[in-house]
Amino acid sequence: MNPIVKDPLQRKIEIRNWIILAVILIPSLIFAPIKFTLGILLGGLISILNFQWMAKGLRGIFQNLNGNVKGAVMIKYYIRLALMAVVLYFLISNDIADIIGLLIGLSVVIINILTTMIIALAKKNFIEEVI
Repeated sequence: MNPIVKDPLQRKIEIRNWIILAVILIPSLIFAPIKFTLGILLGGLISILNFQWMAKGLRGIFQNLNGNVKGAVMIKYYIRLALMAVVLYFLISNDIADIIGLLIGLSVVIINILTTMIIALAKKNFIEEVI
């Protein structure tokens, strides 16, 4: 069985996740309270790790297409969701991090995917206009 290699676009998205987190985190370190900055950091780490865990799980499922693939995907999805809910509940209930900071940090992957999509569409439209 041949291992499935990462798509170059996926690799770019993974690298940009860390860049976007740093771009948001550095001004927060300078201008915002520490709880807000901690919220951004923890939210960003949770979202990036969740994205990587999902990608690893999907790669594993597509490498081994025997059995109930839909069931395996759903079980892993619910485990990830439950674990993320427990971690977020712990962070919020113990007042470790600012909720707004957590929301901004959790948005890192979404910001990255939207930015990547806009860049790809802009390049496509630019190429079509040139031709």
